Amino acid sequence: MLKLWKWYQNCLAVNPVKTQVISSGFLWGTGDIAAQCITHSTSKKHLQLADTDEELKINWKRVAITSMFGFGFVGPVGHFWYENLDKFIRLRLQLPAKSARFVATKVAMDSIIFGPFDLFAFFTYMGFAAGKNAAQVKESLKRDFIPALILEGGIWPIVQVANFRYVPVRNQLLYVNIFCLLDSAFLSWVEQQQDAPWKQWFNFFHSLENRGGKDDL
Repeated sequence: MLKLWKWYQNCLAVNPVKTQVISSGFLWGTGDIAAQCITHSTSKKHLQLADTDEELKINWKRVAITSMFGFGFVGPVGHFWYENLDKFIRLRLQLPAKSARFVATKVAMDSIIFGPFDLFAFFTYMGFAAGKNAAQVKESLKRDFIPALILEGGIWPIVQVANFRYVPVRNQLLYVNIFCLLDSAFLSWVEQQQDAPWKQWFNFFHSLENRGGKDDL
């Protein structure tokens, strides 16, 4: 394990972007396999599938599509995001590194800017990659974006406090990618749930808020 860690650190020092891209793609693909297993298990439990239908068949095309999101977006964008976020807060805002304000500012910016952008990119990409047209992708975003944003909003800030406080900048995306193994499984599961009843609960309250705003006008 120590040798693997040293090898990774050496790759990171020599080719940081390439290393981040490959690790991100691998973890997001693994996460999608986990999501398919979870979805299959849930379907068996709730739909009581017959024995002939119980065998899990991994959709490798979907795994490849999800991996490409890790390769093409999470790896390169995440690398430059964490590098530049640290420089911006240290050099432009001049906040002391590791201070409470420093960590809080990082968490706030990550949650407000990168988090929603990452979700929007994921669901948009997955929609078009699945062959949907622009109107269908828009409907999928309306269905999936708000539930995922609310659920992730209660978890990622906690994860990122430890990341920004204790993890060196060069390893922060690796730390995030480890959690992305779970996150990619979660997002893939959310996307596969289609119009599940629990999503309608979020959209119901979202509709009430919009209706309330219109009534105020």
